[in-house]
Amino acid sequence: MNFRKYLVLAGVSVFAPVGDFLLLYCMKHVRNISLKNIPALLLAIANPWVGLGIVLLLGFFASYMTALSLADLTYVLPASSLGYVLLALIARFALHEQISLMRWLGIALVSGGVGFVTSGPEVTRRPPQHLSNNGSVAAEHS
Repeated sequence: MNFRKYLVLAGVSVFAPVGDFLLLYCMKHVRNISLKNIPALLLAIANPWVGLGIVLLLGFFASYMTALSLADLTYVLPASSLGYVLLALIARFALHEQISLMRWLGIALVSGGVGFVTSGPEVTRRPPQHLSNNGSVAAEHS
């Protein structure tokens, strides 16, 4: 795996939890947002923290799409779950949430699983494909 793939996976793992944190941080101060109260909703969206959170979540989406174009879903999704570890750390130290020992153990298990998944190949090797006479792709049978 090259540096670009690590950078893309880092983007996936960082942008989502930080974007979610910024949205939550603002919503804890704004409160009472609903589709029934459109002016309050628009006012919340105009908040710079919400705007930055939305930008980071768009960055997550772009990074995620890029990661999926470079590796298999069964590689990208577990590798991106390291964002859950970052989210737990943000919740504990920035939001002062209490995280039980069982949750920390679960986070440790997720991290260990990510280690297993990322130690294998990131792309499934497929047999070469050739164009048939009518222009469709046909897999070569051995």
